[in-house]
Formats: sequence, structure tokens, C-alpha cells
Amino acid sequence: MSDEYEALAVTLDVPAKVRLLTGASMFTLQGADEIGLAPMAFSDGPTGVRGLTFSGGRRVSLLPNATLLASSWDEGMLAEVGGLLAEEAARQEIHVVLGPTINLHRSPLGGRLFEAYSEDPLLTGRLAAAYVRGLQARGIGACLKHLVANESETERHTMDSRLDAATLRELYLLPFEIAVADSDPWSIMAAYNDVNGVPATEQDDVMNGIVKGEWGWSGLIMSDWFATKSAAPAANGGLDLVMPGPHGPWGDALVAAVEAGEVSGAVLDDHVVRLLRLADRVGALGKARQWPAGLPEPTDDVRREALVRYAAAGMTVLKNDAALPLDAAATVALIGRPALDTTLMGGGSAQVNPPHQITVSAGLTAALPGAVVVDGVEVRTRPVKARPGFVVDPSDGRPGMHVRLYAADGDLLADEHVDDTQRLVGFDDDLPKPATRARLAARIEHTGRVQLGVIGLGSWALAAGDFSDSVVLRPVTGDHGEGVLTPPPHTVEVDLDGPTVLEAEVTVLPDANSDRPGGLFTMVGLIARPAPRPDEDAIADAVAAARSVEVAVVVVGLTEEEETEARDKTTLALPGAQDALVTAVVEAAPRTVVVVNSATPVLMPWAGRVDAILVAGLPGQEGGTAVAAALLGVLEPSGRLVTTWPAADGAATAWSVTPVDGALPYSEGRFLGYRGHAAGQAPAPAWWFGHGLGYGSWEYADARVAEGEGEGEAPTVTVSVRNTSARRSREVVQVYFAPADTTHPVRLVGWAAAEVPAGESAEVTVACDARMWRRWDDAAGDWAPLDPDGELLVARGLGDVRHRLRVRSGGHQA
Repeated sequence: MSDEYEALAVTLDVPAKVRLLTGASMFTLQGADEIGLAPMAFSDGPTGVRGLTFSGGRRVSLLPNATLLASSWDEGMLAEVGGLLAEEAARQEIHVVLGPTINLHRSPLGGRLFEAYSEDPLLTGRLAAAYVRGLQARGIGACLKHLVANESETERHTMDSRLDAATLRELYLLPFEIAVADSDPWSIMAAYNDVNGVPATEQDDVMNGIVKGEWGWSGLIMSDWFATKSAAPAANGGLDLVMPGPHGPWGDALVAAVEAGEVSGAVLDDHVVRLLRLADRVGALGKARQWPAGLPEPTDDVRREALVRYAAAGMTVLKNDAALPLDAAATVALIGRPALDTTLMGGGSAQVNPPHQITVSAGLTAALPGAVVVDGVEVRTRPVKARPGFVVDPSDGRPGMHVRLYAADGDLLADEHVDDTQRLVGFDDDLPKPATRARLAARIEHTGRVQLGVIGLGSWALAAGDFSDSVVLRPVTGDHGEGVLTPPPHTVEVDLDGPTVLEAEVTVLPDANSDRPGGLFTMVGLIARPAPRPDEDAIADAVAAARSVEVAVVVVGLTEEEETEARDKTTLALPGAQDALVTAVVEAAPRTVVVVNSATPVLMPWAGRVDAILVAGLPGQEGGTAVAAALLGVLEPSGRLVTTWPAADGAATAWSVTPVDGALPYSEGRFLGYRGHAAGQAPAPAWWFGHGLGYGSWEYADARVAEGEGEGEAPTVTVSVRNTSARRSREVVQVYFAPADTTHPVRLVGWAAAEVPAGESAEVTVACDARMWRRWDDAAGDWAPLDPDGELLVARGLGDVRHRLRVRSGGHQA
């Protein structure tokens, strides 16, 4: 087919070719009728297919976050997830879903870890490949991101990741290599950061030399949004498509570079051919694609059941002293702000507009109507937008707010009801000219003391009844997406004696950094909620409730403040007084179960005192239902950790995410995560990678190794597992290779799962992956075999090794 694409490309002149290589809008591409090329539509997609708008838009399914899905260690389920997302894309006529995210969990402080799978390259690569196969089998393109060494958010547009070739090859490129080999994704996204001094969008060695050359990959490499910094260097470096559009650094500059001979015609044609190949694969070249009708809606039972099942499969039991599953006849108190305001998705481009969001309190009280629910301590430092329903549009009483947008000349550009209480201005709103002023209005349906305010960059004036205020909110982080991803807030506390209309007007700052010159470029929104209570009062209420029941279920966790794009964490400690809340409840309750509503590691200084701990991740739109099903044993929380959970701040193999003079050295090298902990390069963790109890208990016996059948083939490990519990359970048998040469780290080489009835046994065979018996030879600039002498560890996580099998050359058991 390449000849056909080349034949089409040569019919276009240079400006026409270049025009195709920059987006048409924020999420669409240019078409070309003269060659039968239809416009293509892209959508952010790691947690759901949001569609063509960054905020608002259609109601779509909100999936559990990527880390929670990965915690299932289930390639079949990830393929099913890909198929579901393909249906969600087809329902909106989206050609390419921008996911999966396959950067590794390097430092636990990384803000965007929730969107990626794991700290391990094999687990990440194989799960990503399954997701891609499920998606592309239905004609929707996948996009691996972000190429490469893009593991943190601080100074993300300018930071320089510094790492050696062996670390790059054996860790950070490996998930991409595995996914390319095992699933042939149709596109890849180049990252914001530099790598060893060269922008990721100009990495000739990586994009041309490795991905397109060594791997022989035929797909398209696009930029992350606004990431491209040059014309000729990026085009020559292997970047095929600049996003978004219609403006960008290519256009006339790339035409001029081709005409000047700085970029060859062959290079330009290769970019166009790769674009046409993608279009052909997704049905945008030649005969028009027929989109299917009658696909499941996000509220359909089949969709909701699948989302509950996915979430529960990844939930992980860290500890259980016979406290779980809960006895449905027991009296229960459900305690904690995250129980009532559960974080179901992370922040940034992974956010979607779901039809509903089931909190833990809604899910558990539906299953246990007699449960007592008690609010907890504050968990946020940043106020959030008002909840629709707490405020309504004063013009018609519908939940949400009313918005009017104005141009600099006073023209009214938009006059609309918004179901939400925030609206993005200047990013993807398709206004005829920039909006320089916005007026927001909502009626607060509450009496008493309230916290109210505004969100967004600009000069604000606000009023509610007799109260008025003004404030100027300027950028604080320097990130060009700050107004969209982390807009600054302003709040005050006011006493209201009845329903009151909150009105706010914002005008663009004269020196605003805007991609639409002279216009607002920010999320704007209203804040309104009951004024926060003192933590001491919340803890006292929780203690009283805990004393009155048989089991206290305390929900703690993070929010989209910590689990977000564009910002990293500074600590693993739970925000606010959540540790004090748990400690007080433990003192009062006969039994205490803690549910951790976070996708990434947190510190738990009270872990030794509670009876059970369940990590629930960010479980998606049906999250509360899934948590209830897991707690009650309706579904087994059979997850295994995909990241090592450190015992203290700083007690990790990689910690700092703050560049020094612009550079972030990956000084831990290949000893990332569990690899470094196992080598003694960091203290023993609180919870090892791979740990997870489920609701079964297991005996392992008769472990044995069979050597690979051909040259270069990896061994297989077979072991008998017996479920000694009283219920059916799923076990994940993990195999690690610990080289005798300790200059090379221990590494996961394979896993397999079995679901076994109570009291029965199953034989589990793990086919190890030969790619894990390689090492990068810096001197040769090539892969070399890893010395096969060492041990195969058969384990339930590296903290629970059941068998050590000595092996030598050829995979023979010694």
C-alpha cells in the first residue's frame, strides 16, 4: 500500500503537503478532497473518550484510571477496555484515541502517574499492547504517549531528562518497543520535554533511528499539544504531525525549509505517506467510513456492569485481619470526606464529562441502607467549582450556571446555560472572535455560612446579595496550560439568609499570555459550598459514630489536586488531618477498615493498627458501586500493586521531580522502583510491587523450570497453587529473574493468573518473556544477551517469594 500513498502524495504541491501536517483545529486534522482524504478527529482517551471539546461536550463513559486497570494484571481485560473505548469513539465519530499513556512510574511524586500503568516496563508494555489490540481491532487508532522519558510534570515544557543509553533502552523505551512489536499501534505522541539536551519532538536518534528504523514501525508520530519548537529540526528529526492547529511552527516556515533544501522532499513525502496510512487505517481515505449505530450509551446496564467489574478487578487488598469481606449484617459507619466526595478521575486532559459519578457513600448505602455516614476532615487546599444543584441557573432554575461572553468591541458572543459550573474560554470554543470578558451567574440554594468565589485567570468582580469583592488572578506556575489545567481560585466566606444569586465578571489581563491574542484563555468558574468545619469537630463526630457500630469504614485519599497533569506532588502524606482522623477512629471502633481513594502511593502511619486496607484507585463513574461490591465480597478485589509504595517520604529509588538548572538526572539508572529496593539502594518499602491479597489464601508447590525450545527463547515456569480459603479466588503468579551478576537488577519476566475454587488446586504456567534476558551494550551500541545465570523467583510480589529456582545457561534448572 505504500506505493498507493506515495502516488497520492506526489499529486500535491509542497504547500498542500505541509498544510496536512498541522492540525486543522484543537482536535481535528485537515482533509484534502483532491486525494479523497477526509478530515480526521482525535480525542483524549486514557480514562474515556472525551470528544472534540476540552470541557463540557457529550456525556461519555468514565473508566477507572489506568493504574487501577493495570492493577488487574489482566491482558484480556485491557483488550476488553480497548474495545469499549473504540465503541465510545465510534459513537462520537472519533478516529484516533490519544492513549494509552505508557511512561513509567519513576518517582512516586509524579502528578500524572494515575494516567500511566506501572513502574515496570514489561507489565506496562504488555498491558498497553492488549489495550491497543482491543481498540484497533474495531478500526479506531491508538496513540502511545509520551515519547520519551516523560515521567514528571514540574517544568514539563522545558525540563531536560538526563539518562544513559542503557537506562533509556532497558526501561523507558521498552514499553514502547513491546507495544509496537505486539500490537502495531497506528500512532505515537512525542513529549514536551527534552532528552539529553534535545527536544523530544526533534529526537532523530529515537524517532527515526529506533522507532521507524530499528523497529520498522510504519505509523505516524504526532506532537503533544503545543510541544513542537521548530520547523526543520522537528521535521528532519522524525516528527510527522504538529498538533494542534491551524497555527503552529510549521506552515510557511516548513515550506520555506523545503524550498531552501533544509528539509528534503523525501522527508516531507514520508510524513505525508504516514498520515495517509493512518487515514486509510481509520477509514478517512477513499470510501467514507460508515459509523455504526446503536452502540451502548454510558448509562446502559451493559456499560455500567463492565465499569464496575473493571474497577473491582484492580482494587487491591493490602492488609486483611479477617475484617473483609464485610458482614452484611454488621452495623457500619462510613467516615471521611472522600466517602461523600469520592475522587473518581484525575485532573488535566484525562478528565471527561460522565453521565453520573457514584460516590462511595452512595454505593455503600445502596447496599447497606442502615450504614451511618459521617463527613470527615478537609482534604483539599484548593477550592473546587460549585456542585450543580447546590447552585442553579438563575434564569431557568436548571442545575449549573448562566454564561455570557463578550468581545472587546462589546459584541455578545455567547449567551448560554452551562450544566457545569465552569466553562473553558479561548481553547476550543469556536467563537467568531476572542472573548475578552465573561459574565457568570448562579443562584446559591443554601442558607447559612458559605464559601464562595471564582476560578480562572483575569481581573474579577463578584457580588452576592449585599456582598461584593474584586480580585486579580494571575499565572503562578509558568505552565502555558495553567489557565486550562490548574486555573487559580479566589474565595471568601459569607453568611446568606436565603437563596442568593452569585454574579461574577472577568476581563482579560492586559499582559495575559494567550494563544488567542487579546482574548481570555482560561477555565472560568464559580465556587460555592458550605463553609468548611473545623477538623476537631469533624473528628469528634467520626469518633462518636465509630463507637456506635461494629465496623468503621474510613475513606481517605488524594484528589485531583495531587493526581493531575501539569503539577507534581511534594509529599506522599495524606492531605489535611486524615491521618489524625484514622488514628482517632481506630481508638474508638471495634474494627476499622480503611479504603484508600488514590491511584498512587500514600503514607499510612496507622497501617499497623487498622484491621484491613483496600486501595480503590480512582474508580470511574461507577466507583462507589464497585467499592461496595469489593467491600462486601460481591466481587473480589483481586488487584496487585503496579508500583512500589515507599515507607516514608524520600525512601524511594527515585524521588526528586524538580529539575536543577533545567535538568533532571535519572541517577538511579536501571534500578528503578522494586529493582532498586531489592538491591538495597533504597529502604524496604511499606508495600512491594506485585503485592495484593485478594480474598484467597494460597499454597505454592512443585515449582519447576523448562528451558526455552529454541535459541534465544526464554524459559517457562510451572507451579501448582492451592486455594486454601473458603471462597473462589484469583491468584496472580509472578516470576522474576535475579541475575547472579548484581550489576544488573532483578526484573519481572512474566506472570499468569488462575481463578481457583475454594480448596482446589491449579497448575499455572508462566511463559517468561525473552526480551527481559537482554542488556544494552553501550560499547557496541546494540543489545547483547544477559548472562542467564541467576535465580527465577516465583512470587506473590517481591515481598512474598514462594520459590527460588536456580538457573544457568540455556534456562536449565541448576
